[in-house]
Amino acid sequence: MGAMNASAPEARRVLLAAPRGYCAGVDRAVVTVEKALELYGAPVYVRKEIVHNKHVVQTLQSRGAIFVEETDEVPEGATVVFSAHGVAPIVHEEASARGLKTIDATCPLVTKVHKEAVRFAEQDYDILLIGHEGHEEVVGTTGEAPEHIILVDGPDAVAGVEVRDPAKVAWLSQTTLSVDETTETVDRLRARFPLLLDPPSDDICYATQNRQTAVKRIAADSDLVIVVGSKNSSNSVRLVEVALESGAGAAHLVDFASEISEEWLAGVTTVGVTSGASVPEDLVDGVLAWLAERGYGTVELVRSAEEKLLFALPPELRKDMRDAGEIVHNAG
Repeated sequence: MGAMNASAPEARRVLLAAPRGYCAGVDRAVVTVEKALELYGAPVYVRKEIVHNKHVVQTLQSRGAIFVEETDEVPEGATVVFSAHGVAPIVHEEASARGLKTIDATCPLVTKVHKEAVRFAEQDYDILLIGHEGHEEVVGTTGEAPEHIILVDGPDAVAGVEVRDPAKVAWLSQTTLSVDETTETVDRLRARFPLLLDPPSDDICYATQNRQTAVKRIAADSDLVIVVGSKNSSNSVRLVEVALESGAGAAHLVDFASEISEEWLAGVTTVGVTSGASVPEDLVDGVLAWLAERGYGTVELVRSAEEKLLFALPPELRKDMRDAGEIVHNAG
């Protein structure tokens, strides 16, 4: 009989993080491809994944976007969109040599890092770029000043860094990293190089920081955190890590609700849900519906910041939209 007197099980609930999902740079990049398809007709070529999200890429493919790895795969004279992650100057040169019409959808916050790299290089600094080897954003930034940039892939890489002159060292970072890990990396770099110069403003983008802050707010109260996002999305992968570091019982990354395992719910009362900066909200809605069917119908929104930033579309596209006049007006 003793068990009968035990307190009733807690009600199942979902803690939904905000902000989550699309950032201004992703929104701009996706709309850029959609508008290019409307204006020029299919196909429109896109170098690399426009944003790191499987669903977004598949949707744009179905509308006539063709994704390529390199510029030389684009037929001469065709239209090519550069992804939100940015490209090295040589990619612009290659596109020009092939007579391609280019639309640069690089996120303005990534462009800012590129400009910082150029400025530090012009002053002959060694630039310690904190980021993940092979990530498109890192490749693009490195291409701005390859002879000046040294990649630092996290705190453990600091000990192996070699510079020409410890008095002329600056750091930059990929925009989608873990805020806490980057702070630790910079602290270790500064311990080795006390004269280390900071970028003019923080490189980790507002949306990455806000989404990490939001997941921290829900993690400690969550038995399970589900992050909606793709495995090649750096900021989405970081959200899983931040959730675990911040006290979540478990955390998993899924592209779609169909990837959630029933087994993850064993003994789970509270599920935290968030999404990476390249994830459309309908994918989150799918996860919430899946959870509701299994008794997690109570959703509490946990908001830690308001986001109102919007970026103008790339100037090349805006000009063509203005020239098209009526067509754009009707399409919009």
